[in-house]
Amino acid sequence: MDKKEIIKGGSFLIEQRTPSEIFTPEDFNEEHRMIADTTRQFMDAEVLPRINELENKDWKLARELVKQAADLGLVGAGIPEEYGGLALDQTSGALIAENLGRSASFATTLGAQSGIGLMPIVYFGTEAAKQKYLPRIATGELITAYALTEAGSGSDAMAAKATAKLSDDGKEYVLNGEKMFITNGGFADIYVVFAKVDGDKFTAFIVERQEGCQPGAEEHKMGIKGSSTTPLILADAKAPIENLLGEVGKGHKIAFNILNIGRFKLGAMCLGGMKLALTESVRYANERKQFGKSISSFGAIKSKLGEMAIRTWVGEAMTYRTLGMIEEGLGAIKDSKDMDARLKAIEEYAAECSIIKVALSEYCNYITDEMVQIFGGYGYSADYPAERAYRDTRINRIFEGTNEINRMLIPGRLMKAALSGRLALLPAAQGLMDEILSPSMPSFDTDESLLATEMKLAQNAKKVALMTLGTAAQKYMMGLSDQQEILIGVADIIMDGFAMESAILRAQKVAASQGEKAAEPFVDMTRVFCNDAVERIEAHAKNTLAAMSDGDELRTLLAALRRFTKMTPINTVAARQRIANAMIEANKYVY
Repeated sequence: MDKKEIIKGGSFLIEQRTPSEIFTPEDFNEEHRMIADTTRQFMDAEVLPRINELENKDWKLARELVKQAADLGLVGAGIPEEYGGLALDQTSGALIAENLGRSASFATTLGAQSGIGLMPIVYFGTEAAKQKYLPRIATGELITAYALTEAGSGSDAMAAKATAKLSDDGKEYVLNGEKMFITNGGFADIYVVFAKVDGDKFTAFIVERQEGCQPGAEEHKMGIKGSSTTPLILADAKAPIENLLGEVGKGHKIAFNILNIGRFKLGAMCLGGMKLALTESVRYANERKQFGKSISSFGAIKSKLGEMAIRTWVGEAMTYRTLGMIEEGLGAIKDSKDMDARLKAIEEYAAECSIIKVALSEYCNYITDEMVQIFGGYGYSADYPAERAYRDTRINRIFEGTNEINRMLIPGRLMKAALSGRLALLPAAQGLMDEILSPSMPSFDTDESLLATEMKLAQNAKKVALMTLGTAAQKYMMGLSDQQEILIGVADIIMDGFAMESAILRAQKVAASQGEKAAEPFVDMTRVFCNDAVERIEAHAKNTLAAMSDGDELRTLLAALRRFTKMTPINTVAARQRIANAMIEANKYVY
C-alpha cells in the first residue's frame, strides 16, 4: 500500500474520505492473493472432507490439521521472524481467517491457536517465554488456548474469581479457580489464563498443562461441534514468574487489546463462511427443480440471493477498509518491535473493530438463515450443508464480546476519543445542532458523479448519527454509559453509515480503475444497500430520539431527521435480480 495520511479512528463520522484513501480487496497484492489461495486450498482439500470426523471429537485429527496448517505458515503468519514466524501483515492474517471461515469449527480451533491463544504471548510475553513457546506454537507442536471466561464472569470479565498467589520463594505463581468455555480446552498444551493476584489484581499468565491444570468434560454445543470447548480446572497450577504476561494488575489491557484483533478477524471469518454459503445456495437453487424449472429462475429466490450477495460484498468492503487503516497506523511505527505502539495503533480503531464484529456476524446470520430457506425442507436436514452452517453461525454474535456489548462500545469509544480531544466530535455535533436550528437549509445538489446521490445519503446518515449521539451526550452527560438502549440505537445508525460509505467508496474505486461498466454490479449493490439502510436509520433514529426528548425539542429533531433521510426510492427488485442473475449464470458467488 502507498503511504497515506494516518486516518484517526472514528473520524469517518465527521470527515469525508475519497476512494483513493481507502483500502479495498481490489488492492490485494500478490502475497495477499497467494496466502488466501493457500488457505482456501488447504481448507477445501484437507479440512472440509473430514469435518464429520472433527464433529465426532477426533482431537488427534484436529492436532494433525493444526500441524498441517502450521507447515503452510498459517499459524506463524502473526509471529515475528526471530521466533520462527513469517511476520506477515494484518491483511494477510485476515485473509487467512476469511478462508478458514469455510469451516466454522476448524476456524475456531485455528483461530484460538493463531489468535487469542497466541497474541498475548507475542505482545506481552517475557523474552524467555517468547523463546520457549513461540517457535513451537508456529510449528503446531504446541496447541494454545485462551482462558478468560468463568461461570460468573462472561461479559463482565473483570469479575473473575480465579486467584494467583506468588510462592514464598518468589519463583512461581500458584493458580486456583475454574474457567469456562475454553476453545481448544480438551487438547491444548498451554493456556493463557487470567486470574487475580492476591484476590484483586487482574493478571494474565501462561500456564502449561499439568496435574493442577486440566480440562473438564467437553461442552455439548449447538454448533461448532468440531471444535473442543471445555472448562479448565486450576488446582494449585504452577506458572513460573517468566510466564507472567505484561504487568501484575494489568490483565485488562491484554484481554481488551487482544479482543480488538479478534474482532476484525472474526468479521473476516464470517465473510469466508458467507461466501461459501452463498455459492452453495446458488448451486442448490440451480439444481433444484419445482414447477418444471430451477428455483433460481423464481423472483423470490433471486431476491434472496441478491440481498445475500449485497451484504457479503458490503461486509467485505467494511472489513478491508478497517484493515487498511490499521496497516497504515502500524506502518507509521518507527520500531516494528515496539509492541506497545503496535497495540495502540490497533486500539485506535477499536470502534471500527466492533462495527466489523457486529455487522459481519449479523450479515452472516442473515445469510445462513436464507440459505436454509432456499434449501427448503432439505435445509433442515443434517445431510445438507445449510443445517450445519445455520447452527455454526449463531455463536458469532456471542463470542469476542457479545453484539450488545460491542454495540455499546461503538459510541462509547467515540465519546472517549471526543472527551480526550483526539476526535473533534463535540464541535461537529454542536455545528450540526446550529444547522438544525437555522431556519433554512438550502441545497444546491449539482453533483452528477457516480453514486453522488448515495454519497449525499451517507453524509446525511452520519449527520443523523451525530444528532442522536449529540442529543444523548447532552441529556445524559456522564450517565450516558448506563443508557444501554440509547447506545444500541446510536450504534445501529453509526454502523449503517460506515457500511454505506465503505460500499460507495469501494464501488467508486472500482469504477475509477476498471471503468464504470465493470463497476455496474457494485453500483447496483451500493444503491440497494443505501436505499434500505436509510430506512433502517430513520427507524432507529425515531425510536432513539423519542426515548430522549419530547415536545418541541422532539418535533425539531424529527423535522431534521426527515430532511436527512429524505430520498427517492430506487427499483431494488430489478437491481437484486441483476445481482442474482450473474451468480446464477456462473453457478457461484462471483463478487
